[in-house]
Amino acid sequence: MAAVCFSLSRRCAAAHRTLITVVRLAQTAAAVQPRIKTFQIYRWDPDAPGEKPRMQSYQIDLNTCGPMVLDALIKIKNEMDGTLTFRRSCREGICGSCAMNINGGNTLACLNKIDVNTSRVTRIYPLPHMYVVKDLVPDMSNFYAQYKSIEPYLKKKDESAQGQEQYLQSVQDRQKLDGLYECILCACCSTSCPSYWWNADKYLGPAVLMQVTTRTELELHAGVAYRWMIDSRDDFTEDRLSKLQDPFSLYRCHTIMNCTRTCPKGLNPGKAIAEIKKMMVTYKEKKSAAA
Repeated sequence: MAAVCFSLSRRCAAAHRTLITVVRLAQTAAAVQPRIKTFQIYRWDPDAPGEKPRMQSYQIDLNTCGPMVLDALIKIKNEMDGTLTFRRSCREGICGSCAMNINGGNTLACLNKIDVNTSRVTRIYPLPHMYVVKDLVPDMSNFYAQYKSIEPYLKKKDESAQGQEQYLQSVQDRQKLDGLYECILCACCSTSCPSYWWNADKYLGPAVLMQVTTRTELELHAGVAYRWMIDSRDDFTEDRLSKLQDPFSLYRCHTIMNCTRTCPKGLNPGKAIAEIKKMMVTYKEKKSAAA
């Protein structure tokens, strides 16, 4: 009986401590001063005839919001304005869906921390130099058209052993792919590149050049990803290089390096394109010698 009473008293004491903690937290929350942050967001609705693009302001208490810009956007859509339109999915910097221009720089909203200085306004735009579908959603048709026609897979001249054994790599050859395969095709780099702004119909852009092997539907040009060119398991490096000899696919890159500065994954597309140019020199020398 004494043991039962002791157990009950311990439970009562624990419940009392929990209640005190809850009350104190409630009192602390009530005492916290609101931190009102202003967000100005690009708005445009194609279904509203005659409506021009505009910036719309929203005020959020940072005490009731998560730390990332995407948290603020979700809060605005859920609690303040359900018409706000943007893309998002994984919230972990993996899918690339929430790419947008925040305070003048292309990045992922899920990885971009809110500036806690409430005196400064956070301005959010869709990715630059692209047609806008609605609000923060850019029309990435051209970007995806380039990606649709890619060949992002290993190509072997002898496919008789395909599916029968593994294509092995040395540790050193595998390490060459680091910094390339992590690209999530968010388009932050391509839409920050002036050459891509001016020649998006012909220049493939840093994202495509770093990651994929591409041929347009009209076959006006073809591009190649450094990632596949240096893969020791691929047998078509020279074939990929041969498709880059037009003036636009590769050589519109002027090493401005906006792509590297803005990449939310910390990759270096500018370096990859420079390596392709070096490989192109060797390829042309071999071709001239063979002729």
